[in-house]
Amino acid sequence: MRVLLPLLRTGWGWRAWAPAAARLPPVTSTGSGPHRAMALYRTEERGQPYTPDYRLFFKNVAGDYISPFHDIPLRVDSTEENGIPTKRARNDEYETLFNMVVEVPRWTNAKMEIATKEPLNPIKQDTKDGKLRYVANVFPHKGYIWNYGALPQTWEDPCRKDNSTDCCGDNDPIDVCEIGSKVLSCGEVIRVKILGILALIDQGETDWKIIAINVNDPEASKFHDIDDVKKYKPGYLEATLNWLRFYKVPEGKPENQFAFNGEFRNKAFALEVIKSTHECWKALLMKKCDGGAINCTNVQICDSPFHCTQEEARSIVELVSSSPNKESNEEDTEQVWHFLGK
Repeated sequence: MRVLLPLLRTGWGWRAWAPAAARLPPVTSTGSGPHRAMALYRTEERGQPYTPDYRLFFKNVAGDYISPFHDIPLRVDSTEENGIPTKRARNDEYETLFNMVVEVPRWTNAKMEIATKEPLNPIKQDTKDGKLRYVANVFPHKGYIWNYGALPQTWEDPCRKDNSTDCCGDNDPIDVCEIGSKVLSCGEVIRVKILGILALIDQGETDWKIIAINVNDPEASKFHDIDDVKKYKPGYLEATLNWLRFYKVPEGKPENQFAFNGEFRNKAFALEVIKSTHECWKALLMKKCDGGAINCTNVQICDSPFHCTQEEARSIVELVSSSPNKESNEEDTEQVWHFLGK
């Protein structure tokens, strides 16, 4: 486990180059000190966007392929920036500062996700019954109402029952709803401040939803806990609850249920959940539990039995053939609006 520790203490608030599929300009960051985002990650497209073959692979600053699930550190370091100690680092702030991998930009419908069962875990569009998945527009919401993604190096163990929800995990990294003002791009890696958490119960499994804000958001300094969301973004938490409750109803599924009567828990509670899911991930990477079909191939965690060389990682990517057509357009996006009565 000794190799895991330096990885957890390493973090510069990376941001990936915006992939072409997102069709958005790159997000730039200003300022200095611990809030400055460094472009230490970029992405590489393989296959045609909006097809089952599309994959978005990740590279580090050296151009080496990595897994966004396993090789990007969870926690942002509190004392260094690019290896240089910073006077502006504040431990209390950094206790709630984590890296987030953006999977779905706000207002979009394509259900993009980290492919947990594929080597190097690229982002792909989810499919069901051979068809690409898009979330429905449930009035008044268009697509996802936040930038949606995951915390790397976390895992909700499907064999471990959560004491607070009495349900096991959903076998995925922990989800994040980023509530800042910027529309981010699929594949970006950003620093987020943890604010709170919601416990969605999906078919008997605990599916935690972290509420967080991009540390580089213009209003980030206002937000420290879940009550600040209620104060400065009134109605957003209620909209979040309704979105998560109804988004599967147009597919013919029942409403989702929640633990704690649908109440959001605060930052302290969220941090304990993150800590627990990170411990589960460490056990997964060291083969101390049964991960089932989860693919743990990584290039950074040398003590892990799933560690691979960069040459092996490159071979994995090269098996995914074809280059993206830069003129392709999103097809079959969910454009129908669904009006659901109470």
